Amino acid sequence: MALSLSEAAVQQVKELKRAQNLPDNVFLRMGVKGGGCSGMSYSLEFDTEMGPHDRELEIDGIKVVCDKKSYLYLTGTMLDYVQQGLTGGFTFVNPNAKSTCGCGTSFSA
Repeated sequence: MALSLSEAAVQQVKELKRAQNLPDNVFLRMGVKGGGCSGMSYSLEFDTEMGPHDRELEIDGIKVVCDKKSYLYLTGTMLDYVQQGLTGGFTFVNPNAKSTCGCGTSFSA
């Protein structure tokens, strides 16, 4: 099972790339790193450098890259963008997470 992005996330990523005037070679990197109150934290950033074991996907016109280790924890995960009042943010809907912290930025698997 691969990674996916909701329609809202696709629109928000495209808007961020446009607003920051990022060139076409910039891709969205999704990952996992140690830390956070539940043990592992999600990372999400724009990047231009591919690693030797990165997995690359094309989702609705957006190039998404994930390193091999993170992919083990993120497979099946959907990136969503949730708007609440005047603010909004990206959220990870991860079926591999056994528990998550209250703010949703870290998880355990």
